[in-house]
Amino acid sequence: MAKKSPTPESPVAQFEQSLQELEQLVATLEGGELPLEQSLDAYARGVGLYRQCQQALEQAQLRVNLLNDPAQPDTAVAFDPPSA
Repeated sequence: MAKKSPTPESPVAQFEQSLQELEQLVATLEGGELPLEQSLDAYARGVGLYRQCQQALEQAQLRVNLLNDPAQPDTAVAFDPPSA
């Protein structure tokens, strides 16, 4: 019997890893030591990671909205932390 492949993690679960990799890519690119071709590859990877992080944040926000008001998640009020 064939083994089931493990279910992929949700974008929310991968957020921290993607964000950390994105921060490392930015630091590398800011260093200016990469050749142009590698810089372009790193930039393309960074754009993909940014999109993954954005998707994870949107899903997390939806989950919070559902928890706050399961009957009307679209009308839930956004969380605004108090300013110091």
